[in-house]
Amino acid sequence: MHTRASPSWFSRPVSHWVGPRLFAALVLALCLGLTYGAWRNAHDASERQVQADFDFRVRELVGSIVGRMQSYIQVLHGVQGLYASSQDVTRNEFHAYLAAQQVDRHFPGIHGIGYLPLLAGAERVRHEAQMRAQGYPGYAIGPPGQRPWHAPITYLEPLSDSKLLALGFDLWSEPLRRAALEQARDTGQAAMTGKIGLLQDGGSGDAHGFLVVLPVYENGLPRASVEQRRAALRGWVFAPFRMGGLMAGVGGEASRQLDLEIYAGAQLAETALMYASVPGALSAGAPGTLASQQTISIAGHAWTLRVRAMPGFDGETLARPLALAWAGMLVSLALALAAWLLAASAARAQAALARANELAGQIEQGQASVLAMAEAAQRSHAMLRSILDATLDGILVDNIDGRIFTSNRRFRDLWRVPDVLDWQADGAALVRHVESQLEQAAPFLAARARAPHGHRERRDVLLLRDGRVIEQYVRSMQMGNEQARLWTFRDISERSQMERREHTRRQVLEMLATGAPLERVLESVVLSVQADHPAMLCSILLLDEQRHRLVLAAAPGLPAFFNLSSHGHDLDILQGVHGIAAQALRGGQRVIVADLHADAHADVQAMMAPAQRAGLQSCWAEPVRGGSGKLLGVLMAYHRQPALPSAAHLARLSEAVQLAGMAIEQAQVALALRAGEARFRSLYDHAPVALWEQDWSAVRAALAALAQAGVGDLAAWLQGHPEELQKLARLVRIIDMNGAALAQVRANEDDLRRGALSLLQNFDDSALPCFGDALLALAGGAHLYECESSFVRLDGAARQNELSLLVMPGHADSLDFIMVSSLDITERKRMNAELLQLATTDFLTGLPNRRQFMAALENEHARLQRELASCASVLMLDIDHFKGVNDEHGHAVGDSVLRHLGTLMCQALRKVDVPGRVGGEEFAILLPGTDMAAAAVFAERLRRRVADSALTTDGGIVISITVSIGMAAMAGTDAHCDAVLARADEALYRAKRGGRNRIEQNDGGGDGLLSKFMAQ
Repeated sequence: MHTRASPSWFSRPVSHWVGPRLFAALVLALCLGLTYGAWRNAHDASERQVQADFDFRVRELVGSIVGRMQSYIQVLHGVQGLYASSQDVTRNEFHAYLAAQQVDRHFPGIHGIGYLPLLAGAERVRHEAQMRAQGYPGYAIGPPGQRPWHAPITYLEPLSDSKLLALGFDLWSEPLRRAALEQARDTGQAAMTGKIGLLQDGGSGDAHGFLVVLPVYENGLPRASVEQRRAALRGWVFAPFRMGGLMAGVGGEASRQLDLEIYAGAQLAETALMYASVPGALSAGAPGTLASQQTISIAGHAWTLRVRAMPGFDGETLARPLALAWAGMLVSLALALAAWLLAASAARAQAALARANELAGQIEQGQASVLAMAEAAQRSHAMLRSILDATLDGILVDNIDGRIFTSNRRFRDLWRVPDVLDWQADGAALVRHVESQLEQAAPFLAARARAPHGHRERRDVLLLRDGRVIEQYVRSMQMGNEQARLWTFRDISERSQMERREHTRRQVLEMLATGAPLERVLESVVLSVQADHPAMLCSILLLDEQRHRLVLAAAPGLPAFFNLSSHGHDLDILQGVHGIAAQALRGGQRVIVADLHADAHADVQAMMAPAQRAGLQSCWAEPVRGGSGKLLGVLMAYHRQPALPSAAHLARLSEAVQLAGMAIEQAQVALALRAGEARFRSLYDHAPVALWEQDWSAVRAALAALAQAGVGDLAAWLQGHPEELQKLARLVRIIDMNGAALAQVRANEDDLRRGALSLLQNFDDSALPCFGDALLALAGGAHLYECESSFVRLDGAARQNELSLLVMPGHADSLDFIMVSSLDITERKRMNAELLQLATTDFLTGLPNRRQFMAALENEHARLQRELASCASVLMLDIDHFKGVNDEHGHAVGDSVLRHLGTLMCQALRKVDVPGRVGGEEFAILLPGTDMAAAAVFAERLRRRVADSALTTDGGIVISITVSIGMAAMAGTDAHCDAVLARADEALYRAKRGGRNRIEQNDGGGDGLLSKFMAQ
């Protein structure tokens, strides 16, 4: 018989030794202590969170102010560029440029943009007379007084009545403004004044503001030193800013809880206060107020920003600890009450013991759950490892000391890590193994030496000796308490190959844009495929108009007898290797024959005789489709060895058939357009184009009234009264329109019935001159008028269309019934413009490419043949030692040098001069109307400009370059325009052989003449 042992002294509960009230008090004290600790931790965490939130918003606000000012200064740089592009900027040009910028709309706070010329004291009277002659009779430089120099406000846009007060004010007369002008003049950079009252506000101090000025130098003069910049100074462009408008909206919604004060300079003086978002809102020394003081530099001038938190900034965050404290107190009271009840109730002791046993069982279940969770964690770890090994990128994890934690299978396959390499014990061995496969190990070693911090990542491109290209990413990560690095490696070899192929694609697009024959375009497509895969021979076969025969379109690499055997035959009778093409077209799918001679039957081998004679062993057929999916032909790819296509082969063939389909469709569309013009009129009423039925009877009545009033020359009268043309346009009434027209302008039948449609859907306000031409033509007796116009859809979008206005039979004299057909050509014009830009511009420098330059040269040659007394010159330029720049600094720096030279060339040219990039580092310049003497002066000025203008790269590398220049005169007696290029090129090579950085000219003689202009 089992007996329950009496409880020991130590197994008795605490309530046995103390009374119920004391026990409850102990529980209450313990819970209150824990509550206090939790409240203190929460309170400290909330204060840290509030401080961090405040610091973040301050940084965001400061960044917004600096970013806005940098954008505004960039606007001034644009105006400075306007003066750099022209020797004399007129008031109309200045107004047109700034009107296009829409400064008031896009740049709040700018109170205008103006120009200040630098005038000597003796030029004051002449300048005032010029300004009064331009329509400002009361203009005078103020304040009055004789000074050695003046900087009056001459241009100020947009001009308003208040800004007229500022015209003529001499900024040089006021010390604060003059200091900014002198700083900009000597540094060549933007400069800012301190706190001033704007002239547009009458100089009142209530609206604080400042000026930002930027120097304008004479074009072509050196300005490397302070003395040179002072000598070359032409004037300044400036912008006045009102602080209230400038700070409107800065920082967004988050800044409304911050009190911002901006002081000019580094001192927080009341006189230096320029802006206060909430004047007098808080005191700087108020206890518990979050405050921050920042100093920023803008345009060489310091601003001090004091930011303080507004009341309620931290209310919600700091309220959480208080709620936690109240909850803890209530829970503590509840626990104390429960402890007192448990201790006071002896009758519930057995129930409490049973509850304790139950809790023990739950603990055991919890332990079992923990074990199950541990097993699940192990399974999750194994699953994550499987996912890591299945990723397409190579993954490596190590620490800063180079100790390797783990890697995936793709990493080992990518770097071909052998199994015998114990890299986990010796991480340096793995690094040496990776280095041995790299063409240049510097990017990899630099990433190991300098790991990125925080959430940043480092990207490098690694070139392997076996020709592969790998993209490398390195980012920091936290593994427990240890800082680690995550390496990601991705094979981008195929992407690099695609970039090389993009050049071929652009070449085909250029040919399509310039209207090259279909045969040349398809031959270019075939040659590009063969260039990527030298072992492959290709041809393109097209379906004829009846779609029963195959016609050879391009096969530059195949024998003539083989091409002849595939041309002009019916699809049903084609057999052997050519029957594969017919099979692909009939099925509309790719056909692959890995071995043409694998079948041992004699009759099959006889049909394959042309392929055997041409030495072809395998054949792949890829159908060519148009944009709508229509079969147009087939691209055939042959190999001299039995072979199956790889993924790269199939991708390349798919790209080729897309280009071929585009070219074929464009040729067919052009042919269809030419053939369909004759029958377009008979099918007009049933064509799926936008048709408009319009009533011009009110217009006819208005024209008749004008004739009775004595208006004989309607065209001259409309030109003198343009507002009347708009009134006539409102008289046109839309009677009916078809569904295509409704869809074109985004309208429906209800819009037509309630009269929402008008002539704006054919001619908008900007196209009214086109409407006037149509009106004159139709009123003059023409039955048909075609033009291009712009219109406005009902959703407000502006589009372009092609219009045909037809006076219906029987209404030629009354103009009561006119049918208009419209075609939306917006996308076509955009595509044509893009194709033309792509075909005529060098993508790197933005200069005309060789084709465009040669076209300009041919036009000039034709002009010289018509005007024998005229003259022109051609310059050929070549960068000296350009290969050394590429070898030493890389091709990216070499591209920057080419762009730098192109910019210098454009700065020195007239509007009629034509530059061009005609080779790798070779450039050419056409100087119309320039003889050899003037061309020599221009060439010497350009040579010195290039030699004096060093290029500083983003990495801080300073590169100085020189150019060798060859000159030749262009004459109308030349047989062709290439002759002058040959003479200039010969002079260029003499300049390079003579020591470079010099100029040679070729007068057409045997030896040429050495120019007197050369490097000293």
